[in-house]
Amino acid sequence: MRALALLMMLAASLFGTGAAQAHEVRPAYLEIREIEAGEYDILWKTPAIGAMRLDLDVMFPEACVTVTEPNTLLVGGSVLARWRESCPGGLTGKTIGVANLDATLTDALVRFEPVTGKPKTLRLTPEAPQGVIPERQPWTEVAVSYFTLGVEHILSGIDHLLFVLTLLMLVGDLRRLTGAITTFTIAHSLTLAGTTFGWVRLPSAPVEATIALSIAFVAAEVLRARDGRAGLTQRWPWLASFSFGLLHGFGFAGALREIGLPEEDTPLALLFFNVGVEAGQLMFIAAVLVLVGLWRRFGREVPKWVEAAPVYIIGAFACFWFIDRTAGIFGI
Repeated sequence: MRALALLMMLAASLFGTGAAQAHEVRPAYLEIREIEAGEYDILWKTPAIGAMRLDLDVMFPEACVTVTEPNTLLVGGSVLARWRESCPGGLTGKTIGVANLDATLTDALVRFEPVTGKPKTLRLTPEAPQGVIPERQPWTEVAVSYFTLGVEHILSGIDHLLFVLTLLMLVGDLRRLTGAITTFTIAHSLTLAGTTFGWVRLPSAPVEATIALSIAFVAAEVLRARDGRAGLTQRWPWLASFSFGLLHGFGFAGALREIGLPEEDTPLALLFFNVGVEAGQLMFIAAVLVLVGLWRRFGREVPKWVEAAPVYIIGAFACFWFIDRTAGIFGI
């Protein structure tokens, strides 16, 4: 799998030091709850690094007036702001937007809850930072929004992708790979659903640290296999992928909590977020297999140290993440 090894080294080089955080592209979340005609309670959650938040501000129609000053609070990796807005004539059919969203790599999810009628969900992007709150909204719009968020989450989740990548290097043949990926999917779907519906809950910080450790473990198994010593993961890849899949599902659930879920459409949003995660994962795997095929057809032989280097690089990143996230648990 020389092509896969080269791909890993290229990916690690491209990720560079920015990979240390593993998840930096997170959506903002705006909740607009109507308490009486034209009066709204606002919750605005923006991603933050430390005490610094993204410079994003909500843009309401000109007729709207801020009734109370925003009350801000730093919670985890986000800044929460709450205030009250008065908009004569209401917001249905009106345009809202997010200033400076077009200068970022993130999205903004908007949830509008009227006094009467079903809540509405909008997804604003850097390409389309404004949107109109509709009077009626088909379920497909919610499905598409959360499907897209699922795809974006997995493709921007470097640690999850590196786990899949090292698993691909270890497993090898397509039949065993299919079984491993299937069990990984089943496992993370179980914990994602269980956490979302409140059946099970684990603190996010230890989960993120252990996810990093899982990458280091599989990278070590790759090196062991190259030395002719078949480890547990190579002998029973489905067992390892299922176990670690349960763990990664808690990580996906943490991301989904950051994004926010519509109360009345939670099962629908959860389903399509999970489908989006799987679609993104399959896109990544397909891209890797295509590159492997192209390299086998047109590539040249590479030195053994070049083939081995990517595994050490990925393992080093994983160990750094583990140490960094563990230190964060204890406030170091």
